[in-house]
Amino acid sequence: MTDPRRFASATLRNRQPILEVLQRVLPARGTVLEVASGSGEHAVFFATALSALSWQPSDPDADCRASIAAWTRELGLRNVCAPLALDAAAPDWPLDAADALVCINMIHISPWAATLGLFAGAARLLPAGAPLLTYGPYRRGGQHTAPSNAAFDADLKARNPAWGLRDLEAVEALAASHGFPLAEVVEMPANNLTLVFRKG
Repeated sequence: MTDPRRFASATLRNRQPILEVLQRVLPARGTVLEVASGSGEHAVFFATALSALSWQPSDPDADCRASIAAWTRELGLRNVCAPLALDAAAPDWPLDAADALVCINMIHISPWAATLGLFAGAARLLPAGAPLLTYGPYRRGGQHTAPSNAAFDADLKARNPAWGLRDLEAVEALAASHGFPLAEVVEMPANNLTLVFRKG
C-alpha cells in the first residue's frame, strides 16, 4: 500500500523557530485553526509540543488531507482534529469558531484572493484579542530582503503568475482593514518572517 504521508524538507528547518513563536503567542488552551496545512508535518509537530491545545488542520487538496490524517495516525495524536477541506478564498468556511489561526507558507504560493479570504475568514471566526500568525518570505518597502528571495519570487511567478512574494505593508493594511492590527514582526531563518496580528 502506498504511504499517503507527504514530506516537505523545509518543515524540518523551520518548525522549531516557528514553534518558539507559537509558544509565546498562542493561548494556553482552545482550538487553533491551521489554514493550508500542506503535508501535515507542522500540524503534528506543533500539536505534540502544545498538547493542551486542539489543533485543527485544513487544506483544499485531498492528497494533503490524506497526508495530514496519516501523520496523525502514525503519531497517535488525540489533539489533532480530522483535516477540513478549507479553501481560504471561499466565502464560507467549514467551521464556526477558533481561538487562534496559523497560516504557514500560503500567502506567496497562492493567488492574492486567498490572502483576502484568509483575513475575512479570520474576522468571522476569531474572538477579540485572538492571534493570527502568518509565516513566509515578504518584500519590505517594495524591496526583496535578500537575493535568494528575489530568485524565489521569480521562480514562483514563472510557475504561476498569480503567485509571488507580497509586500508586508500590503498584508498589514489588509489585516488592519479586517480588524487585525500588526502586533509583531519576528525575523526567522532563511529570510522569512512571522507576522503576529491580534484581533481588535
